[in-house]
Amino acid sequence: MPRFGVHFDAPPPLSLYLHYPWCARKCPYCDFNSHEVRGESQESAWLKALEADLQAALPTVWGRRIETIFIGGGTPSLLSGAGLDQALTLIRTLLPVHAEAEITMEANPGTVEAGRFAAYRAAGVNRVSLGIQSFNGDHLTALGRIHDGDEARRAADLALQHFPRVNLDLMYGLPQQSIEQALQDVEVALGTGVRHLSCYQLTLEPNTVFHRSPPPLPESDAVAAYGDAIHARLAAAGFRHYETSAFAQPGEECQHNLNYWTFGDYLGLGPGAHGKLSYRQTVVREARLRHPKAWIDALQAGESALQLRDEVAPADLPFEFAMNAFRLIEGFPPDLFTRRTGLPFSRLSATLDQLEQRGLVRCDPGWLAPTPLGQRFLNDLLQAFLPGA
Repeated sequence: MPRFGVHFDAPPPLSLYLHYPWCARKCPYCDFNSHEVRGESQESAWLKALEADLQAALPTVWGRRIETIFIGGGTPSLLSGAGLDQALTLIRTLLPVHAEAEITMEANPGTVEAGRFAAYRAAGVNRVSLGIQSFNGDHLTALGRIHDGDEARRAADLALQHFPRVNLDLMYGLPQQSIEQALQDVEVALGTGVRHLSCYQLTLEPNTVFHRSPPPLPESDAVAAYGDAIHARLAAAGFRHYETSAFAQPGEECQHNLNYWTFGDYLGLGPGAHGKLSYRQTVVREARLRHPKAWIDALQAGESALQLRDEVAPADLPFEFAMNAFRLIEGFPPDLFTRRTGLPFSRLSATLDQLEQRGLVRCDPGWLAPTPLGQRFLNDLLQAFLPGA
């Protein structure tokens, strides 16, 4: 009998996430595992530790192919072209990588150079995600960004010259921002010709400067109206709202993120990186040591960089699955739950009945999806899947 009663006929698709933790400046709203560069670049130490981290992780993914790669941060565009090429060469040497794998790299406009973009493309990056946030200089200053509006436009133009696929990140509900200014950012983004946009509301996360000293933000009802107006404008421009904060023209969806939302597997390497791996009898969550120095020191000493590696109990799998799958605006087939968790769909039936009665989900034959109300109150929807809820 499988342990805990979980059984998979085949493992889900496998993605790879690499975390580069350094940035030029820590933004006051940022709660990611990012650290300002102080002194000399840590690129060489990161590359050596990355190799050791991957070598140690190989037995956990042996024989499986990498379908997508995402290099996040921090600011990975601080990496040299040679450093990025070394990292991707290492991965291709030690792991089978799909010949047409989507390889995404995050970049910030303040660190963008044409020569570096050309080197990234030559190394194999075929998709770039630019942290624009806004094209308005005053709002960028309020957000603590190191680039201005002109640099944001130049970065978008350079990215489109070098990469076949580009995403722009935009934020709305910014300090003292009007709905007209939020929509103007969207218009500028559309004018660049990009075919994928991420639009999300500024939130005050714990352990950030903005949480300790909140800036003057628009009222919550006003911000909801910003979001509605942005969604309508992007729909009119031919963008499909396919995930909570993601909009794409047909065929331009981020395949790496879709693997997350469909509860696929991913190996996370680098300081603080998280992973989720499925085996015939278990689902395992991993997390690396969070601080870059602790991660590097452990690997240099020949020790494990894992901070935790825990099996997910079957009672927790419905919530874990729902937390990802219900971000998909258009929904998913019911059998995805069984294929990704090894559990019978009947484990969700009673909860889905209750959510449908509350108007939060739509349960059609062969398809499940959050309703517009469920999208707006996603946390309420998800809490219904918690054990004992």
